[in-house]
Amino acid sequence: MYNLKPELFDFNSVKGISKKQLDEHYKLYTGYVTKLNEIWNTPYVPANYTDSNATYSKMRSLKLGETYSLDGVKLHNLYFENMTGGNNTPHGLLFNAIINQFGSYDTFISYLTNVGVSMRGWAVLTIDSIDNKLHIIGSDSHDNGAVWLSFPILIMDVYEHAYFMDFGTDRKKYISTFIENINWDVLNDRFEKYISLAQHMNNDMNQRRFCPYNLF
Repeated sequence: MYNLKPELFDFNSVKGISKKQLDEHYKLYTGYVTKLNEIWNTPYVPANYTDSNATYSKMRSLKLGETYSLDGVKLHNLYFENMTGGNNTPHGLLFNAIINQFGSYDTFISYLTNVGVSMRGWAVLTIDSIDNKLHIIGSDSHDNGAVWLSFPILIMDVYEHAYFMDFGTDRKKYISTFIENINWDVLNDRFEKYISLAQHMNNDMNQRRFCPYNLF
């Protein structure tokens, strides 16, 4: 039996976003955990899926619900983690990589903000395994716009439920407030884990050149 539990986060460390806004958002996250447990605990009985069809069927509904709730759990875990309880001053290997790739921190923030304003669900800073470079990916929903074999570094929720109680329609103000709460210790830890993984894969491929540019 699956019995996943919601992660706990220190919302008292967040500045500029109310506890009520964060608590209500957290309730939605716990709902995804509940539904994921329900889906994963649904036994496969062949007789229940004789209608399988790509337009509409029980199996199609189950699988669409699975990816939506699973990605909802993962994205919210990463989002809440990277905005709570830590060092909000940009620093470290990731900061250096951002400057190297985007030219300046201000350019990076401008890019992240514009992606956040343009999308309906998420803006994600990721490092992709195909080129080992940073990309800011836009996603309209949990499982729409996700990229396979791409390692998420920074997650920003831009669904209206993430900010509407505090900011109304002023999404840019919410984004700037979120940015001020980014936990750079968490981001650097994720980035360094990717570097370690890439180096390990490089060694396993008999010294094949895996990293096309200097991450450091």
